[in-house]
Amino acid sequence: MADTKSKQWHAPLFDTLTALQQSNPVSFHVPGHKYGQSLGHMAGMNDDALRAFQSIMKIDVTEISGTDDLHAPSGIIQEAQTLAAEVFGAEQTFFLVGGSTVGNLAMLLAVCGPGDLVIVQRNAHKSVLNGLKLAGANAVFIMPRKDAGSNLDVLPDISQIEEAMTKYPEAKAVFLTNPSYYGLSIDLEPYAKRIHAHDMLLLVDEAHGAHYGLHPAFPRSAIQAGADAVVQSTHKTLPALTMGAMLHVQGPRINTMVLADALRMVQSSSPSYPIMASLDMTRAMLQTNGCDLFEQGIQAARVFRGWIKGQSTFETIMPGDEQGHPSSVPAIKVDPIRVVLREAQGRLSGFDLQQRLEQYGCYAEMADLRYVVLLFGLAASDSDVARLQQALLAIAEEIEREGLEVKENLRMSIDHHRTMSEPVAFTRSGVKQASNGTETIPLSNSAGRYTVEAVIPYPPGIPLLYEGERITEETIHYIQQLMEHGARCQGTTDPTMQTITVLRTG
Repeated sequence: MADTKSKQWHAPLFDTLTALQQSNPVSFHVPGHKYGQSLGHMAGMNDDALRAFQSIMKIDVTEISGTDDLHAPSGIIQEAQTLAAEVFGAEQTFFLVGGSTVGNLAMLLAVCGPGDLVIVQRNAHKSVLNGLKLAGANAVFIMPRKDAGSNLDVLPDISQIEEAMTKYPEAKAVFLTNPSYYGLSIDLEPYAKRIHAHDMLLLVDEAHGAHYGLHPAFPRSAIQAGADAVVQSTHKTLPALTMGAMLHVQGPRINTMVLADALRMVQSSSPSYPIMASLDMTRAMLQTNGCDLFEQGIQAARVFRGWIKGQSTFETIMPGDEQGHPSSVPAIKVDPIRVVLREAQGRLSGFDLQQRLEQYGCYAEMADLRYVVLLFGLAASDSDVARLQQALLAIAEEIEREGLEVKENLRMSIDHHRTMSEPVAFTRSGVKQASNGTETIPLSNSAGRYTVEAVIPYPPGIPLLYEGERITEETIHYIQQLMEHGARCQGTTDPTMQTITVLRTG
């Protein structure tokens, strides 16, 4: 994005809603809170909380005269989406009120019919799995590569994708996730060129990179790199309300009319106007303030990384040429406003460190067996950094005082020995099941069996096991470690993961 901070503020959707609020309208329409008036009858409610909630409700309207319609935009929503496309470098942008989830669903529904094949990066979000189910599509999963220093997943190598496209030339698209939840990314331009040479679409879940391409310090966005359709969670790293996201498209390969129809199916027919207004407001902030919007967050993260270098107890994954070790994957980049932190010797798991930080009022984005992810975002202040530093110094003293020892056998992830799966066929009820049905057995005895339920630690919402996947001893051990350290799993009938449902044999 060019630095456009000289432009005047213009947010057609946001401005229209605030003007409507100031006109003191009388509501004889839904929603039932009537611009917050209904809450005036709530006895016992805290006055400050009431006023805060009512302020949001004053712009929470429906499709009345002048407010346009998300599913057939022709006025202020259409203008807001057009302005967003200009800022993010897309040919067309769709506002999403159900997060990147609905964008992933819509992309797959627009591209795939029943039985169509998609090549999918293995460490995709669970919404991709659900999109495959809804479309009734088949998937070939490509295993991610790992960065040797951190053991974290990054994009599959281009050669892996080339092999899959050659083996399955009938595939409609390649679906990649970039950046990862940990902020690791690789430039997608070489991928886009290779995929397009096979006449396939490149679909990208860029949920954690909504800010990419908007400042020289950030990696290029997937749209800038040539992807056909890209989903971004605007609410994750930009100032939109939760569930506010955008779907950007470009080029002739994807049918935008079919995509719009898919969005009408998966999004509410009564979309949230405050969420849409926050998307419009975010775009206006970017267009008005330009790169200046990001300087505070970038500087805060830079100061913190510099401070960590002088500490012996903790360490971070460093960006680019600041890394103390060479990356095993060329051109790997780390998000400048995201810090991946760990206790250097392995005396605390990521979950342990997260819990201790919370005791000092510092709440992390997520944790796993080894790392804590800290999202500095746009607005992290000097005082925020100071408080985090004080918390870590106190935790370092606790570690020494308690005499904690190195935790044994903590594995960061599963080492997949294959680079590519066989095609997996999805239906709305999951994977196609054998005629002899299913059974529930102890997880510890499930090696070699095929699961009929997904195992999805949340966050980050990336399945460890897809439905229909063969269970290995390594996977069992990793799941058991996660549960031992307090992880939560979705998608399973047994939340404790003592048992798992598998295809019946014999």
